[in-house]
Amino acid sequence: MGKTPPLLLPAERIERSILLLRGEKVILDKDIAVLYGVETKALVQATKRNLDRFPADFMFQLTAEEAEALRSQTVTSNGRGGRRYRPYAFTEQGVAMLSSVLRSERAVRVNIEIMRVFVRLRQVMSTQADLVRRLDELEQRYDGQFKAVFDALRQLVAPPERSRRRIGFKET
Repeated sequence: MGKTPPLLLPAERIERSILLLRGEKVILDKDIAVLYGVETKALVQATKRNLDRFPADFMFQLTAEEAEALRSQTVTSNGRGGRRYRPYAFTEQGVAMLSSVLRSERAVRVNIEIMRVFVRLRQVMSTQADLVRRLDELEQRYDGQFKAVFDALRQLVAPPERSRRRIGFKET
């Protein structure tokens, strides 16, 4: 085997692109396009030319409500320009299938990194679920004197809440 080219993208950048929609971890078409270094339009066209490779559990188009909810969470254009259609979301399997549609060397290497991030996220979630289960078992064994300890441990294990920064002027 030859030497693997250097990592193109930090894993954190890929992780920031992963969203939870309809109970699935997905990456939006525009984010995948940026990672692959292609235009979103080209990515969507390639996908549409190969729709038989993308069943609903691999890729889906966001509803108008989902697209509006995402748009309201991010800074968007002023209405001129921008997208003319609702975004597509790719699940882990859909991202894997993209490597057969987009065959550039960069797409293959980025795809490998995205798959690694999905696997790592799954491992982290599994470990976290295991810790919660163990805490539940311990809490059942011991009486109320350790309640404060268990509450503190649960706060440490809980995923951090994302704070939404308000956009605009602050009143002083």
